[in-house]
Amino acid sequence: MSQNILVTGGAGYIGGSVVAELLSRTSSSIKGATVFATVRSEEQVQRLSKHGIGAIQLDLHNETAAMEAVIRNEIDIIIHTASSAVPSHVSNLVKALGRRRQVGGKETYFIHSSILTMFGEDGGWPSGEVRDTDPLFEKEKQLGTDHPGRATDIAVVEQAKAEGVVTFLVMVPTVYGKGSGQGRRLSVNIPAYVRTSIKLGIVYKFDKDGNPPATHISDLTALYALLVEKILQKEPIPSGEKGYYFAMAHRISWWAIMPRLAEGLHMRGLVTEPRAQTWPSYDMASEYLRWPPQFVRAMGTSSGQQIPINAYQIGWQPKWDEQRFLEGMDDEIKAALESDTVPATLFDKLLSPSKGSTGA
Repeated sequence: MSQNILVTGGAGYIGGSVVAELLSRTSSSIKGATVFATVRSEEQVQRLSKHGIGAIQLDLHNETAAMEAVIRNEIDIIIHTASSAVPSHVSNLVKALGRRRQVGGKETYFIHSSILTMFGEDGGWPSGEVRDTDPLFEKEKQLGTDHPGRATDIAVVEQAKAEGVVTFLVMVPTVYGKGSGQGRRLSVNIPAYVRTSIKLGIVYKFDKDGNPPATHISDLTALYALLVEKILQKEPIPSGEKGYYFAMAHRISWWAIMPRLAEGLHMRGLVTEPRAQTWPSYDMASEYLRWPPQFVRAMGTSSGQQIPINAYQIGWQPKWDEQRFLEGMDDEIKAALESDTVPATLFDKLLSPSKGSTGA
C-alpha cells in the first residue's frame, strides 16, 4: 500500500536533504511513496514545486492548519526536521497524525529530529557513557524540561502515546557536508567559523578542545531513509520510549579542524595568520559567531560519551569517518565561500524572543 510522507523544514539544510534522499530511492520500498514538504513562504513553495516536490506553506504553530494539512494530504509518516526545541510544533503534528490514524484506520508514524549534545555534561546530562539503548526517556523525565530540546523530546513521546502514534527520535550531532536540497545547503558550525574568521581576519579556537559526535549530511539522510524503509516494510524496530537513535558516525576534534581552517583561509589571503588563536572570551565568541550565550560553550567545547547502537543494529552504514572529513576540509571552506548566502545561523531565531523554530 502506498504511503504519503511529510517532511517539515523542506527548504532547510537537513529537511531539504531528506526530501532529496527520499526522492532518490527509486529502487527501494520508498519508491511508491508520495513526498510532501512544509515550508514557510510562498517563494519557497514555488522553488520546490519547480522540482516536482509537493510543497505546503504551513505555520507549525497553527494547530488547525497542521491538522488540515495532514488530513487533506492523507499523511501517514512525518519526518520533523523544522524545529528540535519547540514542543508546540510536535504536539500539533502528532495530534494531526493521531486524527489521521482514526480517519484512515492504519498506523501513523512520527520521526523527530532532536539534539545529540543534550546527552553530555554540557547539556545537563550526568557524566559517563550513555547509549541510545539506555532508558533515556525516563532519565529525561527525571532531569525535567528546563532544556527546550529535552522538553520537546518528552512532548513527542507522551503526546504520541496518547494519540496512538508510533515515534522515533533521531538525535542529530554536528552535521557537515554540502546538502542536496533545493534550499539551504550548508550546516551551521563550519560556515559560521569561516564567515567569522574572514570578518575578524583571524581563526579563533576555544580554550578547551571539543570532541563532539558528528555525521556527514549524506549519512544522516540515509538514516532517515532507512527508518522510513523499516516502517514501510513493517519491520519491528525500537520505537516510542525505546526509539532513540544516536545519528553519530564518528567524532571530530575542533583543535584538529581549526588549524586546517586557518591554513586554508590564509592561503586564500582571507586571514592574516596561518595559525588559530584562542578566543579572548566566550562572550566575544557568542557575539561574532551569532550563537546564543547559553549554548556557545556547549557548541564549541562539548564532547560527551555518547555511544550509538540502535541505528547500527537496524543496518545503518555511514560512509564518512573523521579522516575523510579532515581530508575534505578544503571542500568545506570552498562550499562556505561559494554558497553561504543564508542568515548567519539557525540559532538566530533563538536570539529573538518571538520565534522558536530552528529549521526550514
